[in-house]
Amino acid sequence: MKLNNIVPDPIVSDKKSSKNIEKPNEEAKLVVLQPIGYPFLCNLVENPKIEIFDKELFELYAREQWEGCTVDEGSFIFDQKLLPDYAFKIIKAHPDNSKITDETSILLMEIQEVREIKRIDGNLKMEDVIGQERAKIKCKIIMKYLQDPEQFMEWAPKNVLFHGTPGTGKTMLAKSLSNELNVPLFLIKATSLIGEHVGDGARQIHELFEAAAITAPSVIFIDEIDAVGLDRKYQSLRGDVSEVVNALLTEMDGIDHNKGVVTIGATNNPDLLDFAIRSRFEEEIEFTLPDEKERKAMIEHYISSMPLKVEIDLKKLVKCSKGMSGRDIKDRVLKVALHKAIYEDEEAVNWRHIQYALKQLKNSRSEPKGMFA
Repeated sequence: MKLNNIVPDPIVSDKKSSKNIEKPNEEAKLVVLQPIGYPFLCNLVENPKIEIFDKELFELYAREQWEGCTVDEGSFIFDQKLLPDYAFKIIKAHPDNSKITDETSILLMEIQEVREIKRIDGNLKMEDVIGQERAKIKCKIIMKYLQDPEQFMEWAPKNVLFHGTPGTGKTMLAKSLSNELNVPLFLIKATSLIGEHVGDGARQIHELFEAAAITAPSVIFIDEIDAVGLDRKYQSLRGDVSEVVNALLTEMDGIDHNKGVVTIGATNNPDLLDFAIRSRFEEEIEFTLPDEKERKAMIEHYISSMPLKVEIDLKKLVKCSKGMSGRDIKDRVLKVALHKAIYEDEEAVNWRHIQYALKQLKNSRSEPKGMFA
């Protein structure tokens, strides 16, 4: 656990790393806090629920006591005035390892999944995503827009829908887009936007887009967007869907403060989306299952990083993996085979281990569709 002192601290110790983070030179543009409570008192004190009715007043209060403090994502900061020792987790600090000033925007949000991802999977780039060429072309257009929003004027790419079979690279491509430009990526599952009370979902959507606008240029990636953007014929299943849909429509319509913000929605079931939301996407891009050539490239790529030698018939595995997604090939075939070989103290993964993994996958599916013949 990393803890931030309430007084300015020039060096932040990170227990996950062997090196210290140097004294930051940058000023914090945005800090997003999640209320945690009293972590050291366990069940001795009931954690009060914090509700902010005046955002500007909260920012003034927060900046007054925390000005000069170093903020680092994943660390904690403590209140010393109204609720002494009450902890807030720093979900987002932009830039990371920066200092709060009298110009810093400070938001209080309940969305645990919202986080800025600067470098995911280390060197993950767009070229690492095999196939999905149409989606790559669109992402390159988005990159050009984020580099120079003024160039596009009213022709900016704003809302794009990724849809297709799970495991085909929708989230991976969004992460690579963020890495290519080193811009903030707000990666969130739509289910986390559903609050306990009516109005929570709409509020969190507005706060999400507000945070993205402050850190623009930025990308919002909403996974499983159908969870909150349900077609109206399904809205009777959840009473607050209508107000969530309206909040999304307001933000996706793209008013001035959203300049430099691109929204990418992802779903496995585009037909479940409300038509009003679906019509806001300028382009729908289907992520398809890999063909034979792409499966071969994927398998070769995955094998190259495996800790054991792989002694198998590559062509045979390419044919056996027909109908599988990239995630299936990596996690449900190659990984299972590797673990089987390690368990047996083998020095290499052989075809017997692959057969074991294929059988496990077949048994987990009610309709194998002949891919294992």
